[in-house]
Amino acid sequence: MGIKRGVSLYSYQQEQFFKQMTWKDQIREVREGLGTDGIEIIDEQLIRDYPFPSESFIFDFRNTMARYDMKAVTMDIYMDVLQFRDHVMTHREAAERLKNDIILASKLGFQNVRSLCLVPIDVIEMALPTAEKYGVKIGKEIHAPLPIFKGNRPQPKVGMAAALDFRMAEQIMELKDRTGSDYVGLVPDFGIFQYRPTQISIDYTKRHVKSVDAVDWILENSKDYGMDEIHAVVREKFPGNDLSPMHIESLSLHQMSADPEDLRKIVPYIVSIHGKFYQMTEIPGRPGEYEDKSIDYETPIRILKEEGYDGYIDSEYEGQRHQQDMGEENLPDSVEEVRRHHEMLKRLIG
Repeated sequence: MGIKRGVSLYSYQQEQFFKQMTWKDQIREVREGLGTDGIEIIDEQLIRDYPFPSESFIFDFRNTMARYDMKAVTMDIYMDVLQFRDHVMTHREAAERLKNDIILASKLGFQNVRSLCLVPIDVIEMALPTAEKYGVKIGKEIHAPLPIFKGNRPQPKVGMAAALDFRMAEQIMELKDRTGSDYVGLVPDFGIFQYRPTQISIDYTKRHVKSVDAVDWILENSKDYGMDEIHAVVREKFPGNDLSPMHIESLSLHQMSADPEDLRKIVPYIVSIHGKFYQMTEIPGRPGEYEDKSIDYETPIRILKEEGYDGYIDSEYEGQRHQQDMGEENLPDSVEEVRRHHEMLKRLIG
């Protein structure tokens, strides 16, 4: 009982791409390298012939999981609303796709599916009877820059944040309470507790823009502005700069970090948790102990323990994406990064 450790195999995407690890190698690493049992996957990354894999693949996956005595925690699903190419999916079509993913997750042995934060609430509600029938929970992700609760935060009008409904967590909680269903909930992502930009993100941005002075200004001053303001101020102070809205957002998104105390209200609704991290570095004066300098793990884990959270935190390594432009010889070792992350998780979970 209590907090358990798992890994999203997304963390090993780089090793998979370069054919250094198969999905079976990744499962073995989680069991033998990390000494834990939780597995999370991204459907399109791992499942051959998704969304309609063969029975032989399904058997092979379940057999491999059984060989290593693993738990299939969460299957991450996406919603390609342009999959038909001749029209954008309607909400009813999206619900049918979600139902199919739920059935597939059940066949593979997964307890949960994770839905993107952009999936409309009515789509989830239409798929809820299927989730109940097959015993698979739907968890909607709370991903940065979403707060856990909107409160009095203004809804941004610029950048990625503008596309997200800051009332998302409340909507899911209301749906669960209204229906009385145990098969819908939330998947908090630790990225919402980021409190400073990552060094690898800063370095990546500086490698790809000429307006380095604008980058330095944002790093020094973004705390004094709201998310919408910072875009306008940068344009005004650095006319002609080559920073995209995504560059600006990546350097200032941490200003919108969620309040870990809000976790206390949603623990009964949590399906699983994404252990997002970007780079693990050794803590000065503490050999063999690691931390992600940009994300608060200590406070949220303490609160989860106090509130009796009984579920998985699945490591989700994303730092490689900010370094893949530097050449294969300079790429980070994802296996080592995840091992360092689990050193931290074991230490904080206790």
